[in-house]
Amino acid sequence: MHDKHVALGAVMSPFAGFDMPIRYTDITDEHLAVRNEVGVFDVSHMGEIFVTGPDAEKFVNHIFTNDIRGYYPGKILYGMMLYPDGGVVDDLLVYREYKPESFLLVVNASNIDKDYKYICDNAAGYDVKIDNQSAQWGQVAIQGPKAEETVLNVLGIADASHLGFYEFFNSTWNGNRLIVSRTGYTGEDGFELYTTLDGTREIWDKLIAAGVKPCGLGCRDTLRFEAGLPLYGDELSETITPIMAGLGMFVKLDKEEFIGREALAAQKAEGTAKKLVGIEIQDRAIPRAGYPVELEDGTQVGVVTTGYHSISLDKSICFALVDSQYSALGTPLWIRIRKKIFPGEVVKKRFYKTNYKK
Repeated sequence: MHDKHVALGAVMSPFAGFDMPIRYTDITDEHLAVRNEVGVFDVSHMGEIFVTGPDAEKFVNHIFTNDIRGYYPGKILYGMMLYPDGGVVDDLLVYREYKPESFLLVVNASNIDKDYKYICDNAAGYDVKIDNQSAQWGQVAIQGPKAEETVLNVLGIADASHLGFYEFFNSTWNGNRLIVSRTGYTGEDGFELYTTLDGTREIWDKLIAAGVKPCGLGCRDTLRFEAGLPLYGDELSETITPIMAGLGMFVKLDKEEFIGREALAAQKAEGTAKKLVGIEIQDRAIPRAGYPVELEDGTQVGVVTTGYHSISLDKSICFALVDSQYSALGTPLWIRIRKKIFPGEVVKKRFYKTNYKK
């Protein structure tokens, strides 16, 4: 895809071992295209790891915080893989395939090698095959209120309209497998399409020729942030657990076991020293990752993990990891931006009202 992005005039930058498009024209224009109409992202950098075999369900449930048991083929679940102490290896999507005892794990690009090693290292005693096919798959994300219309009319994938949120089906593109899922990372309705590398190039060309706006990593971050979606390395990490991040709904402690369960059960029962919060600043100053979060007297009680002046909301907002006693909604907090401090208050982390098709 690199030549496609260069031909469109993209600003390219290294990301997770890939040379990625940050923007093609303007981050604001690309952001608003997704919020108001439709945009397309090249997300071929994401990882695809397949787990198959007689023990596949039992094994995936062992390494995954959510509970895949009882779900029908074509269902997708979000969750995390954990270290025994509750730290996050990665957050990921698990696709329950249509053939028995087969799962697709879609992982973050920066963690592909680490995740593959973690999965293999924990497979002892399970009758499973683990196949890292990340280099063999391309992926595009079509996102926005006109995403369904675009997938139907431009690509001719008629069955896509029948998908519910976090569902997928198998189709074909030029005789090769095409996975069509109703998922995304923007807070808008959308689809993610996985197929061969050549097929991905063809799908991209069709979308661009039809006038769909290409979008880069810059607005991918502003969009996911407004919708309250975490980014691994910022809002989830080896030291920021799902409980600290407020993602306990994706951690099924009623399962008999999974790696990290005991640590998270203790955190839920006892509370955590830190919690991730949203903060709205009463100024147009822009909070950036790493900026201190303080009390009025200057005592530091946290740190910003992601911050922007929201394009959709025209407000300065951020995620921050703060001492738990200051995490309640409405709590006044101050952000130190260089030599000045700016007042704000704790608000819900989902800043923008999402528009998924349920």
